[in-house]
Amino acid sequence: MNLHNLLLERDKNKNPVRVCLIGAGKFGTMYLSQASRTPGIIISTIVDLDPSQAKQACIRSGIADTHITEDTISAISAENVDVVIDATGSPAAGIANTLACCEHGKDIIMVNVEADALAGPLLAEKARQANIIYSLAYGDQPALICEQVDWARTCGLDVIAAGKGTKYLEGYHYVTPDEVWQHYGITAEQADAGGMNPKMFNSFLDGTKSAIEMAAVSNATGLTPSPRGLTFPPVSVQDLPKILRPAEEGGKLHHKGQVEVISSEERDGRPVSGDLRWGVYVVFESPSDYVTNCFAEYGLPTDQSGRYSALWKPYHLIGLELGVSVANVALRREPTGQASGFRGDAVATAKQNLQAGEMLDGEGGFTVYGKLIPAVDSLASGGFPIGLANNVKLKNSVEKDHQITWKDVDIDQDNQAVKVRKEMELMFYDKTLGC
Repeated sequence: MNLHNLLLERDKNKNPVRVCLIGAGKFGTMYLSQASRTPGIIISTIVDLDPSQAKQACIRSGIADTHITEDTISAISAENVDVVIDATGSPAAGIANTLACCEHGKDIIMVNVEADALAGPLLAEKARQANIIYSLAYGDQPALICEQVDWARTCGLDVIAAGKGTKYLEGYHYVTPDEVWQHYGITAEQADAGGMNPKMFNSFLDGTKSAIEMAAVSNATGLTPSPRGLTFPPVSVQDLPKILRPAEEGGKLHHKGQVEVISSEERDGRPVSGDLRWGVYVVFESPSDYVTNCFAEYGLPTDQSGRYSALWKPYHLIGLELGVSVANVALRREPTGQASGFRGDAVATAKQNLQAGEMLDGEGGFTVYGKLIPAVDSLASGGFPIGLANNVKLKNSVEKDHQITWKDVDIDQDNQAVKVRKEMELMFYDKTLGC
């Protein structure tokens, strides 16, 4: 609660936190707009494969006199950089940039949740060994969920479930980029004029982004997925403690301590009254009759027993809130969320019957969607992570809704991202499977 004063002190002493932003897309531009207004922060370098996009981001956000480059490694290794922000969205780039930060002693904030879901547990360990901070990005939903889980546990409350809201209906797993805009109520021409990427928006719709984000939350908090994966129950905020409790008590959860994403729409398409489409939540349990009475005295929403309650944040401001991570990492040496184990995995799953020889086209594409499963199940079955399932050829045919495995794909074993993922699986194999 003292971050702003710490930033003011850095500003007063003319010792600002020097930030390198990699990726000047929407998230990065939103952060730049606030960084220009934040004392004790300077943007020393912006890295983007399209320098013209970076220049436009600077103009929109009011950032002036900033070095723009395409050379990521030179930017990371520069003396005038303290904290690196990876906002690329590319799993391979996120892994490469984290390893470069480890080599050059720079803290890294991983907006790139795709990279974290693919190899975050190993990347966090490599960062610890390099004495740098590896952190999830505040403003993005995974870090906000981690904050709520930490709040509940710090208050001595048992966390029963945590997650986020989204729009979900039956059949969304199979939506393709050609069909996505009708679900957002706009035309393809309008989307194109706005520079909207159909694969990216489709990843939110088909459940892939939810799987990736909840894998990151699971690995950071110790909460675990249901063996069924995400079920997207339609739930209003007032009903969170009634619905997100164990099935044996009348709820929808497989177990206590679960990650779950809730839908803002009923299965027949009607909107949920009091939905949480843009927000995050935590459900917690009273440890005693005394605390149960306190819940009632202070007006908390509860289930019928009065023991389960919930807290939620209705919105997330994505890049506008990222400065909280920058300040925490640079001034307190603390991450705003970080993987501590391998508990959840987002595996590639066939959207349709796929034939040997077909090319997978990755997150939000035509061929696969990401499904969240327990890491123990992924390791046991050889699940192929969604973060690697782009521009990869199938060796075997895979039926619709079936998981794709390492044995099903022709993969470049010398690829850096593949090698890092394999190293992580080997690192956690015995521990996760209990061998």
